[in-house]
Amino acid sequence: MLTAGEALRAARDTLAAAGVPDPAVDAALLLSHVTGVPQLVLRADGARALTKEEERAFGALLQRRAAREPLQYIVGEVGFMYVTLRVCGDALIPRADTEILCEQAMNRMQGHERVLDLCTGTGALAIAIKHRYPDAQVMAGDISDAALALACENARRNGTAVEFRQGDLLSPFSGEQFDLIVSNPPYVTGAEMASLQPEVRREPALALYGGEDGLDFYRRIVKAAPQCLRPGGWLLFEIGSAQAAAVSSLMAKDFADIQVYQDYEQLDRVVLGRLK
Repeated sequence: MLTAGEALRAARDTLAAAGVPDPAVDAALLLSHVTGVPQLVLRADGARALTKEEERAFGALLQRRAAREPLQYIVGEVGFMYVTLRVCGDALIPRADTEILCEQAMNRMQGHERVLDLCTGTGALAIAIKHRYPDAQVMAGDISDAALALACENARRNGTAVEFRQGDLLSPFSGEQFDLIVSNPPYVTGAEMASLQPEVRREPALALYGGEDGLDFYRRIVKAAPQCLRPGGWLLFEIGSAQAAAVSSLMAKDFADIQVYQDYEQLDRVVLGRLK
């Protein structure tokens, strides 16, 4: 009968041979998911025997990860800020870098604002903001019906009343006025699309590709946002690490107090400004 230690060592070697980054970490996460035993316990108690059912389930998940399916899709959920979100191939996987955008949005709120999340995907930003500020009126949109279905499910799972609308960027919200608009739009350039990691290529291209220079969605949102923001309202973006100057320049005509914030690796990640 296979022990936890033996399973972890073999899985680490399998994932390493497949080119998976951090193979030991992923092996432990997958085995913890299968057994329900915390990773630290599994590492400390390597002599723990796995059942045949656990061996089979672990082997199946290991094959998927070795094929470079994203770990989050395999496990089926990811933590973001204060909430846990279901994830699948219908939407981009929420990442820790996007928490910087969420934090900066919440730093500009008192708790009763009207907030709009564009390109919502899993609903991560909208749901986290509503969870933190339950009296805020939070709306969100996405062009993908499948992503919106996932976002609605995540809102229900987290007990947050977010209003979701399907459509192209701001078009479903014509005539509405907001205090904040937040967006993590597609911003991968054409050149970058060709060199994405295998895991990222499993995510929907609709949520990744931002035009040849990566700025298509910023141009459109910046142009339309003034009609949907109240005077002094905030527009906040996640950006690619090389896009701060370009996005700031796009915002300069209609927005003041433009600021850039960095992520946990000290890379430019958020640009924001206040409507003049």
